[in-house]
Amino acid sequence: MRKSIAALAALLVLVAPGGGGREVRRVEVLGDLASAAHVAVVVPGSDVAEADFDRTVGAMARAVRAEAGRPDLAVVAWLGYETPSGVGVDAASGRLARTGAHALADYAAALPGRVHLLCHSYGTVVCGLAARELAGRGVPVADVALTGSPGVRAGSAAELGAGTRVWAGRAGADWIGRVPNVRLLDLGHGPDPADPEFGARPLPTGGVTAHDRYYAPGTESLRALARVAVGERP
Repeated sequence: MRKSIAALAALLVLVAPGGGGREVRRVEVLGDLASAAHVAVVVPGSDVAEADFDRTVGAMARAVRAEAGRPDLAVVAWLGYETPSGVGVDAASGRLARTGAHALADYAAALPGRVHLLCHSYGTVVCGLAARELAGRGVPVADVALTGSPGVRAGSAAELGAGTRVWAGRAGADWIGRVPNVRLLDLGHGPDPADPEFGARPLPTGGVTAHDRYYAPGTESLRALARVAVGERP
């Protein structure tokens, strides 16, 4: 399986229309998976569909690879799940995250090199569940970096896998900080990963001016994410 994924062309497009034709999945690989020592998988949050790919998760992945400047790094822009629309029930529940997490775990388990998950907003919920699944399979990822997270459906960083380094950052200007970190049945995603009590390592967020600006050039968060992507400390 590892060889088959490494041999893929630079662009892999998966089209799967869902309700109203909105659900479209797409995965783009930047760099050479066959020779990569490190593979960073960028997972976006709400309101991202194939039509938005290039200006959202595609742009995020390109920014990480450009900032890292490492030929041994491949970056995957992973839109492999149906993202929530808006801040309604789907964004508050785990339904879409569970489906996405299983797909992400399958994909990440087949990747070569050291795998690092870079996750934003609702994508952090997907990554939290995927990291736990991968650890249960005996193939934990090296790093999970969480930005603008509403919670990851875990009580602590340790739950995301022994040996997995968990990083979390939330900018003061990010509205996600006003979302209650509670969980009742399937609504809410639990503790804030950026809270020191969660146990994640701090990810710098200097220069971040809004919820969707963690991957903006010139920010401390982008520099930190690029370092995490190659297994280094921010």
